[in-house]
Amino acid sequence: MALRRLGRNKSSKVINNIDMTSLIDLTFLLLITFIITMPALEQGISIRLPQGNADELPVKKTNVVSLKPDGAAYLNNRLITLEDLDRTLGNLAAEDPEVVVLVRADEQLEYGKVMQVMKILYKVKITRMALVTKAD
Repeated sequence: MALRRLGRNKSSKVINNIDMTSLIDLTFLLLITFIITMPALEQGISIRLPQGNADELPVKKTNVVSLKPDGAAYLNNRLITLEDLDRTLGNLAAEDPEVVVLVRADEQLEYGKVMQVMKILYKVKITRMALVTKAD
């Protein structure tokens, strides 16, 4: 009687490589996702900035005051009233006289709202400030 092995090939090979295609696809998918979402995370408040010529923004830590078309004010992406903005910026200026504040205002916002923020900056003696515009 002859013994047979069922279900096995005589030439069974050991596979010693891993198919990397799916891992590479996943890596590119994550990379593209981060590339698309990073600019949205950088400036959280959606504002259409007016166009203009300006220097590059400072690299060091800055505080950003954003003004939406409806007049809502945000300090570092946090909704704030103008009275609280006055108090908070006063505290920041007292702690660090060289504090930098960038003002981002929507192009459709009336000029008086921007001037209210500028008056607050002048009142609390913040001298290092800039109006942010979109490059031409």
